[in-house]
Amino acid sequence: MSPIRQHSRVLTASMTGTAVEFYDFYIYGTAAALVFGPLFFPGEAPGRQLLFSLATFSIAFFARAIGAVCFGHFGDRIGRKSVLVASLLTMGGSTLLIAFLPTYAFASQWGAGWIAPVLLCVLRFGQGFGLGGEWGGAVLLVVENAPKGWEGRFGAAPQLGSPIGFIAANGLFLLLGLFLGDADFLAWGWRIPFLASALLVAIGLWVRLRIGETPEFRAALEREPPARVPFARLMRDHTGALLAGSAGVIAVFTIFYLATAYALAQGAGPLGHSRETFLAVQLVTVCFQAIGLILAAVLSDRLSPKRVLLGGALATIALGLVFGPGLNASSLWTVGATLSLALFVMGFVYAPLGAWLASLFPVSVRYSGVSLAFTIGGIVGGAISPVAAQMLASGGNATSVGLLISAAGALTLLGVILSRPESRTMPAAAA
Repeated sequence: MSPIRQHSRVLTASMTGTAVEFYDFYIYGTAAALVFGPLFFPGEAPGRQLLFSLATFSIAFFARAIGAVCFGHFGDRIGRKSVLVASLLTMGGSTLLIAFLPTYAFASQWGAGWIAPVLLCVLRFGQGFGLGGEWGGAVLLVVENAPKGWEGRFGAAPQLGSPIGFIAANGLFLLLGLFLGDADFLAWGWRIPFLASALLVAIGLWVRLRIGETPEFRAALEREPPARVPFARLMRDHTGALLAGSAGVIAVFTIFYLATAYALAQGAGPLGHSRETFLAVQLVTVCFQAIGLILAAVLSDRLSPKRVLLGGALATIALGLVFGPGLNASSLWTVGATLSLALFVMGFVYAPLGAWLASLFPVSVRYSGVSLAFTIGGIVGGAISPVAAQMLASGGNATSVGLLISAAGALTLLGVILSRPESRTMPAAAA
């Protein structure tokens, strides 16, 4: 029996959970680019509405760091499975509640318009907090079950949830745009994707409750008890690995959020394309992300995750030189080609991450290390980059936005070069 068939339940559980994760993040990013500005910050000029809206989008990345520490602590002490269920519930519950938020105009009828953006920020924080334990746990679920020689392909399984979640999110927004007028979409239609997340979370929970603990974690517990405070052990003994891992993650977040949320805000805004047309273009371009992910996953096992990530970082540096002019071109074909190239390159800095990050930390602190490294890289690449890009665009420097991608590629390249792998089965004394 092939390893994929033998471990199909684990692979499905990992991919399903991250598909829900990315669906939740995408619908928020899409709503932030399209409607949250006028709904929650109506007193500002259009450019500042979008800037504030993207700023709320960034909150989740900082909350994710707190979630990474909390969920990582329990993931390294009690196991991967239970923490994955808890993180999915936290993330999914916060997403669902966004569907019931009052807008600024509605809350103003009671003299408390300010409460609308505050509640939006609180729930965005909840999304990020839950996400702090999601990706790292999903990656370890598959990498720690992977047969020898399959670590790269197994480690890429959670990343395949990314295009699935993106297609589900943007596809639903596209359908709503086709069947609802702008007034209805702004009034209530934007809430439907957040309501629909409840169904996806239920599916994810059903799959995850049917799996067991990973063999590597069970073996580590048999050798010795878990560290009392995994985070303390991580910061004391593995700071270098954490810094290298964090730098290695920056490129994937920068490419993704500039090629999706930021690109949508520009395309449906200053560039003058219709919302539905641009969403359709993005649905096509994300297919190139899936192609890049699959190719990079196969190469990771033939070469090594580190080598593939090095190549992806170099490609990211080159991508930044053409991204700004390509996105701001008058031809929609050129825009689509630019976004397709960006997401294809993203596959080569994303697919190897699972196996590469897991290799940097021993089992005793691996959940904490992988989750925190992914989160810190996300703060730089996913929280700061879109805001910086919007500030450049607002200042008339939209064609310079690609330099942010090149800088992210350089940081990832540095992190990968400086990284040193740990043994996958290295024992560690309790902290």
